[in-house]
Amino acid sequence: MPNPQFTKPWHGVPRESIHWNPSVLEEACIGCGTCVTGCSRLVYRFDFERKKPVVVDPLNCMVGCTTCANTCPAHALVFPPIESVLALEGLAQVRHAVEDDLQTRHDILASNMPVPHPDRIITLAVQSIDKPGGDVLRVVLAPVTAGECFCEFAPGQYIELWQPESSHLSRSYSIANAPHGDGSITLHIRRVEGGRFTRWAFDAMKVGDTLKARGPLGSFTMRSPADVPLLFIAGGTGLAPVLALLEQQVSFAPERDMVLLWGMRKVADFYALDALQALAARAPGLRIALAVEKLPSPARESPTIRSIEGSVLDAMAKDASLPGQRDIYAAGPPVMLREVAHALDSAGVAKTRVHMDSFGV
Repeated sequence: MPNPQFTKPWHGVPRESIHWNPSVLEEACIGCGTCVTGCSRLVYRFDFERKKPVVVDPLNCMVGCTTCANTCPAHALVFPPIESVLALEGLAQVRHAVEDDLQTRHDILASNMPVPHPDRIITLAVQSIDKPGGDVLRVVLAPVTAGECFCEFAPGQYIELWQPESSHLSRSYSIANAPHGDGSITLHIRRVEGGRFTRWAFDAMKVGDTLKARGPLGSFTMRSPADVPLLFIAGGTGLAPVLALLEQQVSFAPERDMVLLWGMRKVADFYALDALQALAARAPGLRIALAVEKLPSPARESPTIRSIEGSVLDAMAKDASLPGQRDIYAAGPPVMLREVAHALDSAGVAKTRVHMDSFGV
């Protein structure tokens, strides 16, 4: 732990420049206040009107202690990667004993994930398996024991999944739905050439199989105020967390101005058109565009979904309203996300409005 005599570890740094502090996942938080009472640094206070804790003094966070996250029963607190702190090493005005301490412990902090609480490693059963198109499985998992489920996750989060009878072969997948009352979750599993887990999933997994799962994890969740229009960009199975976010928004704000751009190489690879059409039917504020490398002639169109030849960036360039004043949520292959980030930066979009997730794709 850093020396307690440093009462303000980031003394002299503007508050908006601090990128290492806890965030509260609103939808996961149960309002118990454990973080408020357990933090000796008074980083949190309890908002009695909203019945939720809020981060009131991020500058007072002791950096790397994670006591709040380790004691939160709902796993509703998340931290950025330790690299966010180490990046401050280059700023002379921030150099002091706290950074020296963190640098000394870099390998430990970077390689050791917090041990998950036992009640967050649960057993799920394969409820259904569907191959809707391309090299993708759509798998629905349901809790084996009533009440032992990921029932309060935030849309956009992911889980870690272990192959049956294996304590080491695990893979992580984004949850492709908003929370359901029965605790079931949907995963989109893409076949990976030579991948042991996906080979088992495609060739041997069957309904009734049970798997250990850990979660929910991740912070690719809705951060935008309700009155801000949204642009979702997905590549491949990056659609999974985006679908969860869309389902959440359609349930609570179907009139919200939202645009989805989903990119694939071939028309046959668009595996979730049924889910998108169902969402579009419920949400008059949602526009959907499919970006494909080569459109068939004639191209198939529907009243709710249009197709564009090219990449998601081409689709964005062909719509004069994009990105506009929208907050952007993008998920997909790292190469695509780098191109999207560059395009948005060139368009003058503030980084605070851009949320990206390259996980599990």
